[in-house]
Parts: sequence; structure tokens; C-alpha cells
Amino acid sequence: MMIQNFSSLKITLLTAFLIVYGCKKNETSSPIPKTPEGMIWVPKKTFLQGAKETDTYAMPREKPTHEVTVDGFFMDITEVTNAQFKKFVESTNYVTVAERPIIWEEMKKQLPPGTEKPHDSILQPGSLIFNKNVKAVVGMENYYQWWKWKIGANWKHPQGPNSSIEGKDDFPVVHIAMQDALAYCKWANRRLPTEAEWESAALGSNTNTIFTWGNDATLLDKNANTWQGIFPVKNESKDGFEYIAPVKSYPSNSIGLYDMSGNVWEITSDYFNVNYYSELDISTPIINPKGAEKPYNPNNPYQVEYVMKGGSFLCNASYCASFRISAKMGFAEDSASDHMGFRTVADVGMLQK
Repeated sequence: MMIQNFSSLKITLLTAFLIVYGCKKNETSSPIPKTPEGMIWVPKKTFLQGAKETDTYAMPREKPTHEVTVDGFFMDITEVTNAQFKKFVESTNYVTVAERPIIWEEMKKQLPPGTEKPHDSILQPGSLIFNKNVKAVVGMENYYQWWKWKIGANWKHPQGPNSSIEGKDDFPVVHIAMQDALAYCKWANRRLPTEAEWESAALGSNTNTIFTWGNDATLLDKNANTWQGIFPVKNESKDGFEYIAPVKSYPSNSIGLYDMSGNVWEITSDYFNVNYYSELDISTPIINPKGAEKPYNPNNPYQVEYVMKGGSFLCNASYCASFRISAKMGFAEDSASDHMGFRTVADVGMLQK
């Protein structure tokens, strides 16, 4: 009996040892890297992507709501700042799209056939900026009324040649085109988030809310840099910021991410396709979705567009209301503006290389 008990004890101890040792071996073979400086871990989550049932501002392209599962990843706590982008440029001598000469033969491929070439004086490096001098508009369908092409506008000169980013190291870098964001990611060993990853991060510890802070729309001004007043002619700036604000000027969401709503739009890696959600097969689990296979926007059929999220300092409930988590807009891959930036992510595999 004693021998049997001893044998049983031996087997039990040996089994326990193998289990513990095996677990430790597995843990050491694929450890979770230390959180990179300036980033935060976004845990794996199953949540409802797209417009929520009670969201009265929801657009058709945000529907139907569908359940997705997204693996955990690291995300920048803030949007990439001027200081961070400057370090990248100084290290690589990179020239952004807004700073490069415009090649008409390439540009016209994205325009309707027969579009006349503008005068050479107009085809100069520059970017889009919000027209702060608008006093009145005729309808809200024509957004050209409050946007203008500014020669010489770029990340170093956000409002044109006579402006600068001096003293604004902690402001989000703007006038960033898709190619610019991807170049930065390659240098930093990062990537752009998918739309699903972005929504998972914006939700924080929630799984089904309209805003980054919950469902109470009256808390908007306390939580996001958006337009207060009559868009686009009068900004009351009740929050102290008339336009773009330094990062971390508003409270973070529940997991410590700042400015996931308002301030500047954020670039994602997904194609912008207005039919993507409506064509999804939601009868099976959707795990780590990467977005549509191809872009589609009937209002801009000649350009490749990607999804941008979060809204900006120009968002107002009377116009786009894009400070909601599910909101999205498309942007052409070679376009940039003074209200569009980006933040990066990294998965565990990237940091183990």
C-alpha cells in the first residue's frame, strides 16, 4: 500500500512538475514585450462595431452594427506630435507629400476625364487648410466654401509659409498624407490601426457606447476638442481652443488614451467603402477584420480613399457629428489638411522581431 501511495505521489508530483514547467516554458517562449514608451496596451475584446441603436447621428455607412473580436495590441497614448515627426524627418531627410512638386500627369488620373490643367502658378506644393474668414455659406453641401488650397502649407508651416510650429512640439502633426504616415510607421517599427482596432481602443473598457466617455452627449465639450457655435462661421471656443489643441488637453478615455474624439482626424489602414458593413457576412464570427477589399465612394470614384476616424476640431453636431466612435469619413491617399493626423499601433509580434 505504501509503495502504491508513493508511486501515486511520485506520478502526481511529476505530472505537476511537467505542467508547471511546461507553462513556464510556454511563457518564456512567447513573452509579452514591455509596453513601449508612449504607448498603452489595448486588451483583446469582443464588441459591437458600427453605429449603436440609440445613435441618432448615425450614417448609413456605419450600419449595421456587428460583433467583432480584436486581439490585443499597443497603441500610442496620443496622436503623433510635431516633436515626434520632426525627429523622424531629421533622421531620414523625409519630404512629405505636401512639400513635393505636383506632377500633373499623375494628378489628373484621379480626376474626371477631360479636367483642364490648372495654371502652373496653382500647381505648387501645398495643402488644404480651413478658411477661417468664412462669414456666411450657402447650404452645407458644398464644403469648398470653407476649405482652400494653400501653397506652402505643410507640417512645418500648418497655415502657410508665414506660419510655423515653433513652440508647438506637443501639438498633433498635421498635413500628413497616407504615404507620410506609412513612412513614419516603417521608421518607428509601427503600423497604422485598422478601423476595428481603432474602435476597440476608443471604446476603452466599454463594449457598446456611442462616445469615448459613454452615451451622454452633453459631456462632449468637456471631453473633446470640437467646434462650439455655428459651423463654419462662428466658433465660440468655450473650451479655450478655437482650433487645434495640444495633445492631452482633454481627459483620456477609460484606458488612458487621449484625443480619440475630436482635435484631429486619425488615419487608419482600411479602405473607405460605403458598402462595406452592409455587405459583411455577420452570420459567422468576425475576428480581426481588416476592412473592405477595395475602396468605393460614389462621390469620389476616381481616387483611392482610406478611412479616417475620430473627428476633429471642426466637427459640430449641425454638420458631421464625427466625434462619435462609429463615425468615419474617407480621404484620398495623397491628400492632407490642417485637421488630419495619425497615431500608430504595434502588435506583440512586431516588437519581438
